[in-house]
Amino acid sequence: MNEIQVKVATKADLPFIVAIYNQTIPSHVVTASLVPVTVEQRLPWLEAHKSTEHPIWVVWLNGKRAGWVSLSPYHPRAAYHITSEISIYIDRQFQHLGLGTKMVKYAELAAPKLGIKNIVCLIFGANLPSLGLFEKLGYETWGTLPKVAELDGRLMDLKILGKSIQLVSN
Repeated sequence: MNEIQVKVATKADLPFIVAIYNQTIPSHVVTASLVPVTVEQRLPWLEAHKSTEHPIWVVWLNGKRAGWVSLSPYHPRAAYHITSEISIYIDRQFQHLGLGTKMVKYAELAAPKLGIKNIVCLIFGANLPSLGLFEKLGYETWGTLPKVAELDGRLMDLKILGKSIQLVSN
């Protein structure tokens, strides 16, 4: 039987997070590329997440770090302060165990306790496993766009009301 634990990420987890980030297309950075990042480059991102508001959790399976999930502020506009973006990463050796689904559900249950009403997902076009996962869990795909920054406020206002995926092609 698999023993799953979820803990708030610390600096000690950062090398693991970066390793997964470097083998996956990042889903929470608009300017994402396939250029590897260093631990030092990701440190400000880790420190910007307050565990009581927008945490990064690490999932452990049988004593091994298997992946992580983060909730990040979706948009700087005040109207979206109760909305967070979810990012999920599972190490390739653990991807067949359903941990992604468990982590999305974990984040959805934790969100209201953190004052987060809505969760949206930013998925890059080549990250099809994550896209399939979010669609399976009831998130709605609403288009392929060249840049998130080109979205107008009306579209954001419409989709901020429910579960949504932004499918962005690079």
